[in-house]
Amino acid sequence: RKWNSWGSLFSHSRDFTPVCTTELGRPMIALSVDSVEDHLAWSKDINAYNGDEPTKELPFPIIDDKNQDLAIQLGMLYPAEKDEKGMPVTVHVVFIFGPDKKLKLSILYPATTGRNFDEILRVIISLQLTAEKRVATAVYWKNGDSVMVLLTIPEEEAKKLFPKGVFTKELPSGKKYLHYTPQP
Repeated sequence: RKWNSWGSLFSHSRDFTPVCTTELGRPMIALSVDSVEDHLAWSKDINAYNGDEPTKELPFPIIDDKNQDLAIQLGMLYPAEKDEKGMPVTVHVVFIFGPDKKLKLSILYPATTGRNFDEILRVIISLQLTAEKRVATAVYWKNGDSVMVLLTIPEEEAKKLFPKGVFTKELPSGKKYLHYTPQP
C-alpha cells in the first residue's frame, strides 16, 4: 500500500500504567514493550477512561515490542527508570513523519510525564501548513493565527503569494525581518 500522508508513532512505558492510560484513545500507532494479550486487556481500561464502552478494540494499532527491539533501535529507552525485571523502560516518545516518510518531529517525555496532545496537534497542524505554504509559525501560534513570511521570499513574490497582505513589525533595531500575513 502506498503511503502518502502524515503519520505518527507513540511509545509508552508499559500497559496498565496510569499516565499512559490517560493519554491513549487518540488516533495513532502506539508501541509498547508488552505483549498483544496485555494490549488487548489494557484496551478495556483505556476505553473506560475515555468514557467509551470497555471493549478490546482501539481505533489504532499497538505494536508488540516485548523484546524491546524497536525501542532500542529508535532510542526510546530511559536507563534511569527500570521495570520489575531491572530492564530500562521506554519513555513517552512522539515521532511525526511526513508524506515523504522522513521524520519531521520527535519529542521525548520522561515516563512520569504525560504528553500534551493539544500541543502535539498544534505542532502537526503547523508542520502541515509550513510544508504546504512558504510560512513559519511563531511561539504560541494557534491554527488561524497570522503566520510569518519566510525571509527567503522576495518582497514582490510575497505580495503575489499572500494577497491578504504582508505586514512588517517595527523593531528597535530598525531591521525589517518580522513579516506577518493572515494564515493562508
